[in-house]
Amino acid sequence: MIVYRLSKSKYASSLTGFGAAKWGGRWNSPGIAMIYTGQSRALCTAEIAVHTPMGDLPEAYFLVTIIIPGRSLQVLSPDHLPLDWKSVPPSQSTRRIGDTFIKQGKSLALKVPSVVVPGEFNILINPNHARMKEVNIESIEPFEFDTRLFIR
Repeated sequence: MIVYRLSKSKYASSLTGFGAAKWGGRWNSPGIAMIYTGQSRALCTAEIAVHTPMGDLPEAYFLVTIIIPGRSLQVLSPDHLPLDWKSVPPSQSTRRIGDTFIKQGKSLALKVPSVVVPGEFNILINPNHARMKEVNIESIEPFEFDTRLFIR
């Protein structure tokens, strides 16, 4: 399976989940390492856009194309989404789901719905999973955002 990640240049080749562990996110608490990826380049662009103040153009980003092995993906059923899964800021309920996924270590990756783009999915990768050695970065290339998304 091919997934994508937009990353600042100094972290582009790193698949440690350090950034997510430092700050936490929708699907993980601070202190829990996780790699956030998207199923498409467009979803990754939208995810960066919603976290960037209007008027600021993100610079020095790279598009990282990652290959994760087949049969390593767990899918979060819509029936298991808490009612507040879309809340801003993210709820503790979604963080508990992600934290449990990482701590149990049953699967390398977890497919979760995107809050930003309905019908699209983010793929969360457990950097501590035994199969992480099978994850490969296929390419890292400079990425320029269209200014119309950020500057009006």
